[in-house]
Amino acid sequence: MYRGHLLIMIRVYGLKNCDVCRKAIKDLKEANIAYEFCDFRRDGLEIVKIEEWERSLGYVSLLNRRGTTWRGLSQSDKADLNNEKAIALMFNNPALIKRPIFETENKIVIGYTENQIKELGL
Repeated sequence: MYRGHLLIMIRVYGLKNCDVCRKAIKDLKEANIAYEFCDFRRDGLEIVKIEEWERSLGYVSLLNRRGTTWRGLSQSDKADLNNEKAIALMFNNPALIKRPIFETENKIVIGYTENQIKELGL
């Protein structure tokens, strides 16, 4: 993506089999926007990255409670959530992270709804 004379790279985090991630990548390609895709499972994810996102956005925004991975957790895993416990759960179960996550030089955006698309300038 060009802003002035600078090329801004968008880094996209997600899962390659996620429908929303695939749609976002398709839209970035069609718009000729430079991006790098990082698959949680294939490429791995360091806990420091999850901690960075949690500090910026909070674990409530980051934690995917709608998927089968969340439903498959034990009640004790789901109980008494705090940022440390949520980070550990997301590190051990990357599908618990909402996706896609977009990183630019100056912002982090989670999801791909109309609002997030506008926020990204797509």
